[in-house]
Amino acid sequence: MDIFIISIVAFGVAILTFFSGFGLGTILTPVFMVFFPVELAIALTGIVHFFNNLFKIILVGKDANKEVVLKFGLPAIVAAFFGAWVLLKIPDNNPLFTYDLMGHHFEVYPVKFIISILLIGFASMDLIPYFKNLSFDKSKLPIGGILSGFFGGLSGNQGALRTAFLIRAGLSKEAFIGSAVVISTLVDFSRLSMYATKISGSGITDNIQLILCATGSAIAGAVIGHRLLKKITLHTLQVVVAIMLIVLSIALGLGWV
Repeated sequence: MDIFIISIVAFGVAILTFFSGFGLGTILTPVFMVFFPVELAIALTGIVHFFNNLFKIILVGKDANKEVVLKFGLPAIVAAFFGAWVLLKIPDNNPLFTYDLMGHHFEVYPVKFIISILLIGFASMDLIPYFKNLSFDKSKLPIGGILSGFFGGLSGNQGALRTAFLIRAGLSKEAFIGSAVVISTLVDFSRLSMYATKISGSGITDNIQLILCATGSAIAGAVIGHRLLKKITLHTLQVVVAIMLIVLSIALGLGWV
C-alpha cells in the first residue's frame, strides 16, 4: 500500500512541479513520513527528487541561465550541506511535547515539529499577497541560494524560497524552469551526500522497490508536465498545493502522522 500511495502522489505532484517550480519534495516528504522515520523519509524523498531532476535536466536543462546557476546554485550547495548536518544533529530521542485527544495519546518529536513549521511557512508564501509582490535583483541571488539551500538540507524543502527569488530575477519562463531544475539537482546531490554519512544503508536498500516505483512515477509525471507546460496556468494549482500542504503540516506538527 505504501508503494502505491507514494507512487500516485509522486506522479501527480511531478506534473505540478513543472508549473510551480517546486512541489515534489515539499509534498512527498510528509507522505513518506507517514510510513518512515523522519530522517529516512527525507533521504528517500531526496533520492526520488534527485533522479527525477536528472531526467528533467534532459528535458529543460539547456535553457538554464549560467549566471543564475552560479550565483544562486553555488551558495545553495554549501548551505544545503550545512542544513543536512543540522538535521542529523537535532536530538530526536524524546518527544518535544505530548497530549491526549479523544482518547488517543500523541507524541510530537522535535524534528517533525520543526519541519511542520517550515512546511507551513513555505506553503503560506503562495497564499499571502505580500510575497507575490516581492522582487529580487540578481545581486540578491546568493542570499536566496543560502536560504533555499539551508532549508533544503534541513527539511528537504527548498523550492518555495528558490522560486521566490528566481521568478523575480528577470528570467524567461524557460530559463526560470531550466535554472531551477539545475540548481535543485545540485542541492539534492549536496544534501544526499551528508545523509549518506549518517543514515543506515539498510534503510535505503530495504526500499529499493519503493524508490524505483516512486521515481518512475515522478518521471512519468514530469513528461506529462513538460507537454502541458504551455497550456496550464499556475495560480490555481499553486493555491491548491499550498492548502493541501498546510493541512499535512498541521497534522505533522500535532503528531497525527
